[in-house]
Amino acid sequence: MSSRKIGDVILDVQNISLSFGGVKALTDISFNVREHEVRAIIGPNGAGKSSMLNCINGVYLPQQGSISFRGKTFKHMNSRQVAEMGVARTFQNLALFKGMSVLDNIMTGRNLKMKSGLFAQALRWGPAEREELQHREFVEHIIDFLEIQAHRKTPVGRLPYGLQKRVDLGRALAMEPQVLLLDEPMAGMNVEEKQDMSRFILDVNDEFGATIVLIEHDMGVVMDISDRVVVLDYGKKIGDGTPDEVRSNENVIRAYLGVEH
Repeated sequence: MSSRKIGDVILDVQNISLSFGGVKALTDISFNVREHEVRAIIGPNGAGKSSMLNCINGVYLPQQGSISFRGKTFKHMNSRQVAEMGVARTFQNLALFKGMSVLDNIMTGRNLKMKSGLFAQALRWGPAEREELQHREFVEHIIDFLEIQAHRKTPVGRLPYGLQKRVDLGRALAMEPQVLLLDEPMAGMNVEEKQDMSRFILDVNDEFGATIVLIEHDMGVVMDISDRVVVLDYGKKIGDGTPDEVRSNENVIRAYLGVEH
């Protein structure tokens, strides 16, 4: 692990329960995330991992429980409020604009940060133009950081999958998030792409100071890069602790490691 200092609890999930038409997706889940840590959520398919992320970023409203961010407790938050507070996420199924260039895709992540109205932006007028240049500079920094300079002008749809995932990460970083939610950032990747992505996740954590919450299926990756791991199975929490503690937890071994992936 890097030299970064893990701080106090930044995100506290308390007694979250979520049902869809009588079917329980999550039952009484509680866990917390500390500032600057890499916190993994793992579990077999259908365990409720994506539902949990969707509760954190305001897409789903849980029937019970609350989520606190930096000490402020929310019963209900919408996605925009969550984003404005500094929580960004990437998606399992890439939600990129395939026809737009890498640069423009990452620029869309800056929209929350832009002060001038759309009209001024469209006319590139005075302050709006200055602001756009500052945002562009920040985006160029992300492009360098993610080592995709050679593809700045390429339409995203033409890039190989591993690089598209990197652009998705770049767009989330453009929001300058305090907390970054990564939904299966390695899904569909080969070994080499996974190694690259693991390195970028640790570097993001280090250089951008972002706290990271990630869902991941690859146990090797999780054990390598996480500070703490929470384990879900059928919407219930069955384990929580350091990678070593989780690895040796009987419930986890039964639920997870017995499952062939």
